[in-house]
Amino acid sequence: MAITATQVNELRKKTGAGMMDCKKALTKADGDFEKAIEILRKKGAAVAAKRAERTANEGLVVIKISDDRKTGAIAEINCETDFVAKSDDFIGLADAVVQAVYNQKPAAKADLLANNSELNNKVIEVMGKVGEKIEISRFAVDLAPDGIIVGYIHPGSKLGVLVKFNGVTSGQDEMAETGKDIAMQVAAMKPLCVYREEVAKDLIEKEIDIYKEIARKEGKPEQILEKIATGKINKFYQENCLVEQAFIKDNTKTVNDLLKEFNSKHSSNARIAHFRRFHLGDENK
Repeated sequence: MAITATQVNELRKKTGAGMMDCKKALTKADGDFEKAIEILRKKGAAVAAKRAERTANEGLVVIKISDDRKTGAIAEINCETDFVAKSDDFIGLADAVVQAVYNQKPAAKADLLANNSELNNKVIEVMGKVGEKIEISRFAVDLAPDGIIVGYIHPGSKLGVLVKFNGVTSGQDEMAETGKDIAMQVAAMKPLCVYREEVAKDLIEKEIDIYKEIARKEGKPEQILEKIATGKINKFYQENCLVEQAFIKDNTKTVNDLLKEFNSKHSSNARIAHFRRFHLGDENK
């Protein structure tokens, strides 16, 4: 049967697929819209299989935080090129993914897609339309029943941060403002952890051995190597533990000083529970 331009355009609006793909699908389906949509979706699945070995290093990091700041979700969705990452289709997919993560709170990627056929279909459809491999690389959800979740997305959406604060019983709006600054701190300074007690012992031992060996090679007396290493380790903590870092907006203060000021003002015991820093393409996923 003859396929009209109106039919092709209608299918294109429904699926987002290209004009020629829509015309071929309608022709193959003898004008049946549902069959044509199925054909296009199968084409998307074929694209997924075809490009499975390709590398998806571009993409977006997106976040969603509830109005009461008690729930926060963050996700990284990857594609092959920055051109696709900036497209409306991919941006819409990224938003759908983080919304699904926020709603479902899945334990693993398999659970996210297995329990959401609409999202799974959307991934396949967008993949078919853009012709690139698309991956949901990682995601996380945080809950703060006695505190707040604060987030920050760096311009370009290649880097995102969630920070969870516990013990925020009053002054939540003020803590949210301070928290955004702290989230920006995490983005800019890339701390390893929040508190020095969280640094792995083997990492500290390795650093101490390195500091001692450097001092030894510089001709320092053996009896003061431990003291030198201790001083270096304290510097290491100050650079790598979030609460000990100099605040990026005022280096006369540490991040911990900000929390102390807030707690003193509000007679509270607010503290940073943890942070999540998703930088596009990070190896540690």
